[in-house]
Amino acid sequence: MSSPRQVVSTTNAPAALGPYSQAIIANNMVYVSGQIPINPASGEIEAQDITGQTEQVLKNLEAILIEAGSSIANVVKTTCFLDDINEWPAMNEVYAKVFHTAPPARSAFEVGKLPKNAKVEIEAIAKL
Repeated sequence: MSSPRQVVSTTNAPAALGPYSQAIIANNMVYVSGQIPINPASGEIEAQDITGQTEQVLKNLEAILIEAGSSIANVVKTTCFLDDINEWPAMNEVYAKVFHTAPPARSAFEVGKLPKNAKVEIEAIAKL
């Protein structure tokens, strides 16, 4: 018998922009929806460069993981979406500061456009 899924919600990260949850816990895993660089305090994207936007995205991911009872250290897979793959090295610099020890598996893609014209969106899967 599988365990029921649990919705994760925190005001320390931006509210979902559509009909989805910030994260779902199922089978001792946390599935975090793609996060864009909205500052939850202002509700706006404040950083204009990829470095600042990546920092905010990772803060949002961390807040959701903490609310779920997990942490950045428990992330096993991320998917990164960039509006310009040429900014991949700058995004990597920030990403490496957060995932500095045993980084998770990862995919990264350039996409046509992200919500609210963000430069980066990152989703994650973590263990509880």
